[in-house]
Amino acid sequence: MSKFDHIRPFYDTEVNEALHSVVQHPMMKALMSFTFPDTPEEVWAEQLKRTHSKRDFQANFIYHAIQMVLQKSSEGLTTSGFENLDPHTSYLYISNHRDIILDTSLLNVSLLEHKMIMTASAIGDNLVQKSFLHALSRLNRNFVVQRGLSPRELLQSSKLMSEYMCQLLTRENRSVWIAQREGRTKDGNDATQQGVLKMIAMASDEANLMDYFKKLRVVPVSISYEYDPTDALKMPQLMAKANDEVYVKEKNEDFNTLLSGIMGQKKRIHLHIGKPLNPADLDTIAVENDNANKQIQALAQLLDDAIIQGYKLWPTNYIAYDLLHDCTQFADKYTEKEKQLFERRLELRIDIDNKVMREGFLAMYANPVVNKMKYQDA
Repeated sequence: MSKFDHIRPFYDTEVNEALHSVVQHPMMKALMSFTFPDTPEEVWAEQLKRTHSKRDFQANFIYHAIQMVLQKSSEGLTTSGFENLDPHTSYLYISNHRDIILDTSLLNVSLLEHKMIMTASAIGDNLVQKSFLHALSRLNRNFVVQRGLSPRELLQSSKLMSEYMCQLLTRENRSVWIAQREGRTKDGNDATQQGVLKMIAMASDEANLMDYFKKLRVVPVSISYEYDPTDALKMPQLMAKANDEVYVKEKNEDFNTLLSGIMGQKKRIHLHIGKPLNPADLDTIAVENDNANKQIQALAQLLDDAIIQGYKLWPTNYIAYDLLHDCTQFADKYTEKEKQLFERRLELRIDIDNKVMREGFLAMYANPVVNKMKYQDA
């Protein structure tokens, strides 16, 4: 047994057996009926049973599922920055995190279209409690991040994940996707958690920590949705924080958020691939900071700078900023109709008489504008 067995995706030798075990599952039937509405069940079922690799499963089934999601719940995906990548090189994509499933799925759809190496992607074990979802995630090349552990277990789990990511990137030429933080941002502020970078660095055998990050070929990724399909679902947690209360998730909340994120209206989506971090910038971090903690802090800032600058602002962001500050600073960035539609969304999704809720909802959309203004005129 490999020490990675309880967190890794299926090996290709295991894919066919796994597909046979789930082909008749109601959730697989629902997924395939959604993806191929005009195809008889026996046809897609037979094709699934003849699939023997994760890549074929992703390219022949999941790719089309994501295309259908885009068709039904968005006005399309645009991308930029893929010219920064080499098709034969693996990268560590560190991304801002807005949607549980789509952030990484849209990256992989785009990588497939650009004939580049797709990613193995981190997914929290809270999202794969059901056996079917666990199997589907392993077929889709996800590896499991264990949550809710004791400090000692967390340390062991983090070391294992760091070693696994290192093996993928440096020995298997497999790209890896990981979010810049644990959990999605709830307030629109995309900030890299230093703990994520410390976990990645655990497998380092380099005397100089930045030399290890050079080996991993880190690429910052920015994804932006014109409408956040889970914006209203984030309100209870923001309200609890505002009231200084401990937020307790409801049963099945993660699963419901996952479905809302996939099928909720997003309007336009943009995915930007930043340039791989410049080795010279990493050398500068090593020279200017005399200990590992300071280096990690500087690396987090470097990533934040790239992710925020690569983030595409939509009319909704500017509208929210103006509504929040009761001004017309960005009135040239949107139409009156776009403003009315956004205000209508606001009224339908939250109690607008609740000041804390209204400000929290608007800030979620407005904060990317605030953050970008620190670098340039938004």
